[in-house]
Amino acid sequence: MPASETAFQRCLNPACRETYSVAEVLTRCPACGDLLDVDYDWSRVKVPGSLREFEARWSQRLDPLAYSGVWRFRELLPFAPDNQIVTIGEGQTQLRSSDHVARYCDLPEGTVLLQYEGLNPSGSFKDNGMTAASTHARMTGARQAACASTGNTSASLAIYGGTTGLFGVVVFVGSGKISYGKLSQALDYGALTIQIRGDFDDAMRQVQAVCKEARIYLCNSLNPFRLEGQKTIIYRILESLGWEVPDWIVVPGGNLGNSSSFGKALAELKHLGLIPRLPRLAVINAAGADTLYELHERRGLRWNNGQVDQATIDSYYAELDASGRRAETLATAIQISRPVNLKKALRALDLCDGVVRRVSDQEILDAKAQIGAGGFGCEPASAASVAGVRLLRREGVIAPGERVVCILTAHQLKDPTATVAYHTGDPASRDELLRHGVERAPFANRPVAVPNELDQILRAIEAAAVPA
Repeated sequence: MPASETAFQRCLNPACRETYSVAEVLTRCPACGDLLDVDYDWSRVKVPGSLREFEARWSQRLDPLAYSGVWRFRELLPFAPDNQIVTIGEGQTQLRSSDHVARYCDLPEGTVLLQYEGLNPSGSFKDNGMTAASTHARMTGARQAACASTGNTSASLAIYGGTTGLFGVVVFVGSGKISYGKLSQALDYGALTIQIRGDFDDAMRQVQAVCKEARIYLCNSLNPFRLEGQKTIIYRILESLGWEVPDWIVVPGGNLGNSSSFGKALAELKHLGLIPRLPRLAVINAAGADTLYELHERRGLRWNNGQVDQATIDSYYAELDASGRRAETLATAIQISRPVNLKKALRALDLCDGVVRRVSDQEILDAKAQIGAGGFGCEPASAASVAGVRLLRREGVIAPGERVVCILTAHQLKDPTATVAYHTGDPASRDELLRHGVERAPFANRPVAVPNELDQILRAIEAAAVPA
């Protein structure tokens, strides 16, 4: 460990475990090339004796650090001095029970809760991590920051760059692989947007090369500081449950930053004696972007105390290249074939007795319609969590009496095209749905066309039996 440092960076590889100062800008271990964690000497940290002590900060909400749903827990991610923290009021999210979704998943009322991250400033969970990455960028004097994105990361980085004025922003997106809702944010917030011919995995390779060559600060979840911010989703879930641990946490799986950060947060809380047990973790892939499912559930890839079988990973990626297979799903936020946090996600699954499942785009859009009918709007990728719960309940993996938290990662208006196509049957969008295997819309809420006449309008309302 670097001398006299409370926080430091540590290599994930058990054969290496080199440590580096938080003052260094790194995304991989210089010694072996593996991923890095932000780690702490907890004996130097003044950690509250109980998680309930964090509740006092609700009375200090004129203080920006107490108002932030990330930084009010800063003793649990203590890598930055208070005067360096960058916040724009992220983390004002909510956990709400949804009996409508519980019934859809064949679970009792009161047992399914939705953690709605769409209330963040940029409309997605990414702000939890971007506030932490922006803080580290400020600590290291960065003047430019960049990311590759399917949309939400670019919107989040752009809003932090634009709001704070601390750094210029460059975002890389693939051709035709980003929704207008998300692209509009990056453009509106002033980011330089580079659209390359290729998909997210291509953009991810290029942004790493550019950041290395031009010494630009990288803000993808390869950046271990970004994952520190994403840990706080777990803290807010526990806070909303009166600090009780749920039985399951279910999360969509794309680049696997959330599942990785959740595992780290839970491991640290258990180590510090702040929670008595761990929940189980379920990571849900879209069927058209199912790398984690394929490797974990079908090929038996495991954390194995850090000795991850790289040959299995390399063999699968070689198969993808040989077949020309690319990620393809309407849930564009998780349309990723080569998740950069794969090893960290395997660690989280091992820690939390986790499972991985995949669901079709049909199942995702059906679940999304049910989430919406219960009063929550979310983008398609978010609904993978609920589709996954329904599948796991059908398999008997989730028991009827267990309390389940589903992560809704982003706001409905991030990607409204699929929503409108599903509900209206719009011919202009129908071919796109069919191409992704969405052949029916059993929960469609179709608009009713009527003449511009009062009696006809009243008759339509009566026929629809709209409750008073």
